[in-house]
Amino acid sequence: MEDLRDLKAGRPVPHLTYDHAAYTRRVLPDPLPPRPVLLLEGILILAEESLRRIMDIKLFIDTDPDVRILRRLERDIAERGRTFESVSRQYLGSVRPMHLEFVEPSKRYADLIIPEGAENEVALEAVLARAHAMLEPGVRS
Repeated sequence: MEDLRDLKAGRPVPHLTYDHAAYTRRVLPDPLPPRPVLLLEGILILAEESLRRIMDIKLFIDTDPDVRILRRLERDIAERGRTFESVSRQYLGSVRPMHLEFVEPSKRYADLIIPEGAENEVALEAVLARAHAMLEPGVRS
């Protein structure tokens, strides 16, 4: 939260990354510099009121559950060295229940819900137009 405030105020912050295979977070050598537009992404960001208060635009990218599980299976097996059984166990034991309890209800806080994510060209064009407008001098949100 403090890092986001610092970036919005024009101050660099530590550049963190997460290693999903090792379940660890580490700091990269170069700090993350502030930019005119910050994109904050994550499945739980709209569930967090303190984050919502400092966002200019809140988007929820909606994807069908069957597409989400297939993407997770492909990614976790190919990129994270997981087995089908471990992905399935984690999905049914924690991912799906947590999605239903926290992620799905957070949709109500979105300014715009975008079905089909990157496949929705009309919504993407609208978001880009809004971002470009915010870059104009004197335009805030």
